[in-house]
Amino acid sequence: MLISNAFAQTAGGTGGAAGGLMSFLPIILMFAVLWFIMIRPQMKRQKEAKAMLEALAKNDEVVTAGGILGRVTKVNEQYVTLEIAEGTEITVQKNAVTAVLPKGSLKAL
Repeated sequence: MLISNAFAQTAGGTGGAAGGLMSFLPIILMFAVLWFIMIRPQMKRQKEAKAMLEALAKNDEVVTAGGILGRVTKVNEQYVTLEIAEGTEITVQKNAVTAVLPKGSLKAL
């Protein structure tokens, strides 16, 4: 035959438990790096966004995800009413608010 038989080879010089742990070490290190570079900062941003949305109050000046600037006139559980011009109000979902502007920002525009 053209194909020779393959025989299992024992690990040379390493112990059974230590050799198994050493083979998983690169995977564990990659997961740790992934956690500190990607997952942890994303969780921090989500927590900050949630705190910002919970702290929304009347007369806050905000920017929506669509780029609309307005002043909060009413806050409900899931919706926010914004005054975008004198006498013009719109209702948007709370999670559409992306940033709270410093007081007086709308007058500067």
